[in-house]
Amino acid sequence: MKPDVSCFGKSEKAGNNFTLEKRRIIKIFTKKVKPMILQFKRKSMDLSSRTHIMGVLNVTPDSFSDGGKFLRKDEAVRQGMKMAEEGADIIDVGGQSTRPGSEPISPQQELSRVIPVIESLSEKIDVPISIDTYKAEVAREALSSGAEMINDISALRFDSRMRRIASEHKVPVVLMHIKGTPKNMQENPWYDDVIGEIIGYLKESIRIATDAGIDRKKIMIDPGIGFGKRLQDNLNILKNLKKFSILGCPILIGCSRKSFIGKILDLPVEERLEGSLAALAVAVMNGANIVRVHDVKESRRVIKLVDAILRVN
Repeated sequence: MKPDVSCFGKSEKAGNNFTLEKRRIIKIFTKKVKPMILQFKRKSMDLSSRTHIMGVLNVTPDSFSDGGKFLRKDEAVRQGMKMAEEGADIIDVGGQSTRPGSEPISPQQELSRVIPVIESLSEKIDVPISIDTYKAEVAREALSSGAEMINDISALRFDSRMRRIASEHKVPVVLMHIKGTPKNMQENPWYDDVIGEIIGYLKESIRIATDAGIDRKKIMIDPGIGFGKRLQDNLNILKNLKKFSILGCPILIGCSRKSFIGKILDLPVEERLEGSLAALAVAVMNGANIVRVHDVKESRRVIKLVDAILRVN
């Protein structure tokens, strides 16, 4: 069946326009996806092949979602193993809550929480472990204990020594946008152009990282949902996530159980699964390469379906 070109009229010019448009569409759908390889010590991941999952493992008494639930080493290790079995590609271990209004703790406190878990978990699973910290001392010890990645909410800015640690260990690093600090970030945050300002911040963060000797191929970016953002800012980020691809780095995003979901649905944190999965689907549709989640099994099922839709020929 020939395509209906009546909308172009009968002129030769209209026919040429249709042919050019048809070629453009064919080119888009037949264009090969460039591999986006993230190299860890023990394995590599092609982030262009599918959406990857980072499982959240908070070894804290006061995190907004699961504070205290995995504070004991054995409970934390079991949860890490469970997430790996359910399909997590990375396990992100954090020993300090960065919820709005949270107070910082000492590196010694943080180390006492995360190191035993990382040491034990790294021996039991072959999934790379990430250390969620902005303290260089914690990152250094975690990497020596089995972690293979740094997830820094400050994009290497709160502790400038972190740049050298990441460079020397040659590990993947997540650079996240935050406005302020966890203690004050939700005190009336304001943007004139939220997407443009975050892109500018992350662009400068990438420059800081590469100037410190960090391989650009090991850098991921995170626009920082909920970290110094209003409700409309979080929604704007999700809607315009594709724009962050201009930075040329894999995009990581974490929406799981966050307060903007609770505000929209008027639900407490323990009842935000459906909202989290809806936000997850939007993020994947709009270009997320890695998603940071609490509910690995459910998230994996949603991602498998969305990825199938995105990759259909």
